[in-house]
Amino acid sequence: MSDIGDGLDKATEANFTRPIPKSPQARMKFLVKSEKGSTKAVAGLLGISQRTVERYVKGQIKNPRADLAARLETEVRRRWQPLVRKRARDKAAKTTGVVIETRARFGFTAAPGTTDDGRMRRITQHLPPEYASRLFAAQEAGATEQQLRDIAAEGLQEVYFKDHGARASGLLVEFTDIDYVEFDF
Repeated sequence: MSDIGDGLDKATEANFTRPIPKSPQARMKFLVKSEKGSTKAVAGLLGISQRTVERYVKGQIKNPRADLAARLETEVRRRWQPLVRKRARDKAAKTTGVVIETRARFGFTAAPGTTDDGRMRRITQHLPPEYASRLFAAQEAGATEQQLRDIAAEGLQEVYFKDHGARASGLLVEFTDIDYVEFDF
């Protein structure tokens, strides 16, 4: 499960101007169109036969199994409104930044004599565009969940805990045991 990656995807989907297609037939038609008319490519994508894809497109099959319905929705969401998705991410990466809301365990590595025991905290913080840009670039490059988590931890460390360098100069933040994380931009 990818907490940070899924959170970024959900925040991007909040910018969609239209809802995704509702019926399995409309979703299948959209996937076939997005794959340049190739029912074979869609079949490989969903793990079903090419003939089954054709039956959904024609409306001969109307109710997919639960696992197929979930894969179908996931693939449609992944491809839905790519220009709207790109515009929203570009705006966040260049001008507005992202807001992260999380409840997680934050531990610290700091100077001797300070407490470094991790504890659960609920934090809502605006991260500047440079961290949004790094998160999006890493996600598009196929970064692991831990790499995304490290970028988010660094952003929270600099903005929330160090107050842009005004305090706690030697502090290093560990971002673990995520209860939930949500993004908005």
